[in-house]
Amino acid sequence: MPRGFFITFEGLDGSGKTTQLRRLATSLTAEGHQVVTLRQPGGTALGDRIRNVLLDSRSEASLGPIDPIAELTLMFADRAQAIAEVIVPALAAGAIVLCDRFTDSSEAYQGGGRQLGSQRVLAMHDAVCGGLQPDLTLLLLPPLEASLARARRRNQRSAQTHGTDENRFERESDEFYRRIYTAYCEIAQRDTGRVVPITQDQGVEDIQRIILDIVQQKLAPLTVTS
Repeated sequence: MPRGFFITFEGLDGSGKTTQLRRLATSLTAEGHQVVTLRQPGGTALGDRIRNVLLDSRSEASLGPIDPIAELTLMFADRAQAIAEVIVPALAAGAIVLCDRFTDSSEAYQGGGRQLGSQRVLAMHDAVCGGLQPDLTLLLLPPLEASLARARRRNQRSAQTHGTDENRFERESDEFYRRIYTAYCEIAQRDTGRVVPITQDQGVEDIQRIILDIVQQKLAPLTVTS
């Protein structure tokens, strides 16, 4: 059985990546592909617990400030569990794996936003991820201000409607997010064979068509040879 295909979605919160991942999963499933989806942090029982610590804005009220290195380490603990429990088995079974965030997020948020630097993040990736890299990364990079506004509105609605509070990162300064945006741009410039930046700020359906076209082009050679 041929190895599956690993696709990650990256971008700031509010970029639309989660919506687009769900739409792509629906399209690929309708075409007959086996599709596995997950998010980071989260996607496993352990990962969901780590997610609650890292994203809930109330965490630091009970735990105290989370050190950037501790934050980075927790992200990779979540990632290690997801790789072992979900990603590697799914790829071995020939599935297309769609993951909402992977190491690029750590490089952008902790390496750039927290100013830990890319080399520290990439060294941890090498140590933890066993050489696993996405086959394709779809990087949604609409204008920074639009992404932040959407993310903050969404999380406020979620807190009011569902009682969930994942606003810990959204409370950071605009300068923090400018560093993340810059880091994402640098990743795209460095890894041109893997990362496809999508900078348009168009409607959901328009971005969906762009993404589906990119993915179908990437999958076409595999379909022919399998």
